[in-house]
Amino acid sequence: MDTQTNNEQLTNESNPDQDSYVYRWNSAQGPISITWNNPIQTSDLLHIDDQASQLLTNTQQFLAGLPANNVLLWGSRGTGKSSLLQAIFNQFTGDKLYLIEIARNDFQNWPKMISWIQQQATKKFIIFCDDISFNKDDIDFNFIKAALEGSLTSLPENALIYATSNRRHLIPEKLADNQHAEHIDGEIHHNEAVEEAISLSDRFGLWLSFHALTQQQYLDIVKHWLNKFGINEEENSYREVALRWALQRGSRSGRIANQFARDYAGKQLLNKTEG
Repeated sequence: MDTQTNNEQLTNESNPDQDSYVYRWNSAQGPISITWNNPIQTSDLLHIDDQASQLLTNTQQFLAGLPANNVLLWGSRGTGKSSLLQAIFNQFTGDKLYLIEIARNDFQNWPKMISWIQQQATKKFIIFCDDISFNKDDIDFNFIKAALEGSLTSLPENALIYATSNRRHLIPEKLADNQHAEHIDGEIHHNEAVEEAISLSDRFGLWLSFHALTQQQYLDIVKHWLNKFGINEEENSYREVALRWALQRGSRSGRIANQFARDYAGKQLLNKTEG
């Protein structure tokens, strides 16, 4: 069966909603339209202005048909990686920008997804790979590595990959791998295992790093979300309980700040309603 017939069958079988701007790739069904109901805006994401600016500019280049990079957003959990990507997408919804999410266990279907995207020549797609990491022997590792560079299934001109990960190099680095590095003429030469680990992340042209918040940055985000939920109190009234909330969860992050604000605001508003 030739490629054209394969592509036609894929399109007819998946039959995605033509009005949708967001899809999830399914290994059995192809692109599935999903309802987008995340109102997050970049103004909701405090203390990551530089990352937001870089991702916004890269996306604008892409939409303008100019050279642009695949992007790796990496760093601590809950620090805004996925939220930033979604906020940037919200700025361009309806402007020929489409989002298609592919899960890690569907990467073996990458060629089919790329074939479908190629058919949508008038649309620009961000391929969203959320929270990815691999073992070196994973077959999925080789699929995405080939897609990023030097493969017949590499990206068409109307697609970019925006991926998030807690790991900068996407696969675990073992101490033993680094112990075999050589120091030659002032340069560090890694062994093959480490080179393989680095090779995938190197294929992303733009790296955006996200780090744990300071205590004050965490409290700033708590205040922002409390205000959004209709609670306008001085910091002193919730400071200690907000810090205790973060301590119990072992993390100060934007996600934890949002979760605390929801709990605190919900209780305050409920008390007012009952009172």
